[in-house]
Amino acid sequence: MPPRRQLLLLNGPNLNLLGVREPERYGTTTLAEIEEMVAKAAAGHDIGVQAVQSNHEGVLIDTLHAARTTCAGVIINPGGLAHTSVSLRDAVAAVARPTVEVHLTNIHRREEFRHHSYVSGVADAVIAGAGPVGYVLAVTYLVQRLG
Repeated sequence: MPPRRQLLLLNGPNLNLLGVREPERYGTTTLAEIEEMVAKAAAGHDIGVQAVQSNHEGVLIDTLHAARTTCAGVIINPGGLAHTSVSLRDAVAAVARPTVEVHLTNIHRREEFRHHSYVSGVADAVIAGAGPVGYVLAVTYLVQRLG
């Protein structure tokens, strides 16, 4: 039986390098492993996952726009675009789907320029600093929110 609902799992710039990029900061879990964790957590609730990663802001925005008609909720790790992109923030707001912003590290314990996220202001929840399990927590939140 196909999933009755679907979540968009959207990862931004440089997250394709998880597992090899600064493992002392981001850990050794790869993006593929995170995508698998999310899919497994969602499948337990009869929810599918569309996973997309891009290093290009426009692709992320186009993917969000398309999700308006295909996804019930969004999990987004905008990477560095969290701190710079008003356009990505506006796309999250325009899609009007329950959204959880996830950051592997606690952005508030890092460089000052990372303390502010444009996306946080339009996300329903923000999970920062929980590592890969933060993505699973996002699924749990969305499952409860979507009923």
